[in-house]
Amino acid sequence: MPTAEIITIGTELLLGEIQDTNTHTIANVFRNAGIDLFRSTTIGDNEERIEIVVKEALQRSQIILTTGGLGPTVDDPTRSAIAKALGVKTEFQPELWAQIQKRFLDFGRSPTENNRRQAFIPHGALPIENPVGTAPAFIAESGNSVLIALPGVPAEMDYLLRNAVMPFLRTRFQLEGIIKAFIIHTAGVGESQIDEQIADLETLKNPTVGLVAHPGQTDIRVTAKAASEEIADLMIQQVVDIIKTRLGDIIFGTNETSLAQVVAQSIQEQNKKIAIIDAGLQGSIKKILSTYSTELIHAQVEELNISDQELEKLTKKLYKESSPHLAIGISFLIQPAKSKLHLVFINQNGVFKSTYSFGGHEKIAHPWAINYVLNSIRKFINEKH
Repeated sequence: MPTAEIITIGTELLLGEIQDTNTHTIANVFRNAGIDLFRSTTIGDNEERIEIVVKEALQRSQIILTTGGLGPTVDDPTRSAIAKALGVKTEFQPELWAQIQKRFLDFGRSPTENNRRQAFIPHGALPIENPVGTAPAFIAESGNSVLIALPGVPAEMDYLLRNAVMPFLRTRFQLEGIIKAFIIHTAGVGESQIDEQIADLETLKNPTVGLVAHPGQTDIRVTAKAASEEIADLMIQQVVDIIKTRLGDIIFGTNETSLAQVVAQSIQEQNKKIAIIDAGLQGSIKKILSTYSTELIHAQVEELNISDQELEKLTKKLYKESSPHLAIGISFLIQPAKSKLHLVFINQNGVFKSTYSFGGHEKIAHPWAINYVLNSIRKFINEKH
């Protein structure tokens, strides 16, 4: 399978003025086509630096895809930079200029003289008509490598990628395989603990296994490269079965399933009436679960620095007054050195208390606490206390 890399071009990307969504789109399309994406680079609108990056890419990758810098202004230097990297001149393409003029007429506008720059592409390059915008794209070959230059506007890039570039690449490289990923979601334990249990699987070559840490949640990605989706699914399932056996109930879902969705589903399936008293999470649990039509009795405590004893007292009062199947008391205090989460669960079988601490950065303490609360609810309900 061919190797690829992406070069996103635009000073606005480096300044943080806009977010790069093109790389995400291209990576997904390439993965589904079985193309190995090894590198992604972002470079500003500087002709010399673009030329250097393109030359380097041509030495190591079979497919180089650039986005951006194909506009009509002086600070759109991609065409000339790529031409220099290829050792050729840019040349005027009358048919491209005719397409550009037609596109402007379709928009009810007239092109200016600087739009004529967009009809220049590197000598020998194959032009790609852009029916959804005014910036033509092109494909150029150099040795065993193919360089594709696409507009930076996400909608235009996406259209040309799927409707022009991928058909070309499938023929050029006889693409028949697929790269498929499967995500396992876990909660309640850290990345290092999971690593200890599946470290041997992380050394596999195909499928590959990798970990991605989030606040209060760790994902395990299993990725297989195969000739067909059916074979990839079989390869993935063999590894997933091993992971599920080793990790057990710390796994709460896969792929698009969220922790909140799993908790809400458990509450609904067991027809539970839940009451929550919240001191420190600003109603986040109620808001998240309500998204899945889960009805909750909710009480907000304005005082953040509430004692564990006071939380238990308030939770007992809520349980008595509301008569739920389960009353949950939550107190969470964010502190610079160590944040503290205290939970009280009350049902017909008694009072269950637990305390957790978080030593990470204050900015991710809140999402960490939310995931810990949700996972605690999940485990409590499913363990049938």
